[in-house]
Amino acid sequence: MAQVLEFRLPDLGEGLTEAEIVRWLVRVGDVVAVDQPVVEVETAKAMVEVPCPYGGVVTARFGEEGAELPVGAPLLTVAVGGPSDDGQGSGNVLVGYGTGAPPARRGRVRPGRTGRSVDGVAAQGASAVAAAQAPDAAPESQVKAEATGTASGRPDGPVPVISPLVRRLARQNGLDLRKLPGSGPDGLILRADVERALREATGAPAPAASASPPVAAAAPVPAPAPAPAPATATATGPGTRIPLRGVRGAVADKLSRSRREIPEATCWVDADATELLNARAAMNAAGGPKISLLALLARICTAALARFPELNSTVDTEAREIVRLDQVHLGFAAQTERGLVVPVVRDAHTRNAESLTAEFARLTEAARAGTLTPAHLTGGTFTLNNYGVFGVDGSTPIINHPEAAMLGVGRIIPKPWVHRDELAVRQVVQLSLTFDHRVCDGGTAGGFLRYVADCVERPVVLLRSL
Repeated sequence: MAQVLEFRLPDLGEGLTEAEIVRWLVRVGDVVAVDQPVVEVETAKAMVEVPCPYGGVVTARFGEEGAELPVGAPLLTVAVGGPSDDGQGSGNVLVGYGTGAPPARRGRVRPGRTGRSVDGVAAQGASAVAAAQAPDAAPESQVKAEATGTASGRPDGPVPVISPLVRRLARQNGLDLRKLPGSGPDGLILRADVERALREATGAPAPAASASPPVAAAAPVPAPAPAPAPATATATGPGTRIPLRGVRGAVADKLSRSRREIPEATCWVDADATELLNARAAMNAAGGPKISLLALLARICTAALARFPELNSTVDTEAREIVRLDQVHLGFAAQTERGLVVPVVRDAHTRNAESLTAEFARLTEAARAGTLTPAHLTGGTFTLNNYGVFGVDGSTPIINHPEAAMLGVGRIIPKPWVHRDELAVRQVVQLSLTFDHRVCDGGTAGGFLRYVADCVERPVVLLRSL
């Protein structure tokens, strides 16, 4: 006889206590394998898939897409096999840190369908399915999802959408994605497709034709601007209320805590980056993988932190101690559709420019795809913020708590500069260092920033630390 097991939202790690359901990956009646991802959730750290530790037939799901659930709340129930199944599952339920074997292909249990992989479990779990769908089980209805899957031209199954935020935008406005043609590669639904459908539904005018032309699918695409968060109109007056939750809420909490706890100060300097750009061009002309400018700046940072370890530290406020850290785990700011995230390059001090380039590229792609795990976004000891990509020269950023410092890099542009006692046009960049004044004084911070600027102006200075 089948046994119905309840799977609850597991411990998310990193001190997280709740998550928002972004997308269900299974439906009532689906056969799931042990450790198969069953739901996609957004935590305050990242978008992750939650694996189910049990194998069997899904008998109920709890929570609509968009709902927030606390850790320990029921997610779904599964009818597992007969007496030979001990019902213990795999135990691999820590979100974002991987599971065991790759998930098996799931199948949909339909009336009259038979098959070696489905029949035994479905037959044993039939009574459990009926019991779990009683009123007191409170599963969400599947009728609407089933109807939209068969009424449109799209096959039954997940709808290809470029990002979860696009899916959420459609859901908040009651738009059926299965009936929406996608203009992306292979029918991929883009944000522009959803916005166009919403304009047509409300009769709003289309945007001006001066918008940027579409970029070819094979070309590298820069990070898009953050999508607007779902908003609801206030009842007391004009304007909208935008919930601070998920990643945006976590960022708000961290920035507020940083400003409350850290007595920060900022110093900055202009530097001639012409020689650094020439050095990078020479490296890339020599063959092999291309070296990014961000990787060279990161390599300069790790060399500077070796000279000024005070800035690679944190403050233990309870013990009233400064903790100097042995490893440099370098965070870097990355703009995504879900907002600003800071992936962390582990052991950056042990990597060369080529390794740093590859790791920056890997983490940036994962950030834009929304597949970063909490482990990718925590544990940083120093942050490199290249705000020059936004076309600005300088900034006074807020320190990424509990770190002690952040190096900011502005845009590199031609400017008049005195070079070898003559006025010349050089490639100039503004560098800024925001630091925790508890860990060091201005002399140390100034020495760090001056060393970074010297390496930017004369990359040969780095040879001393290689």
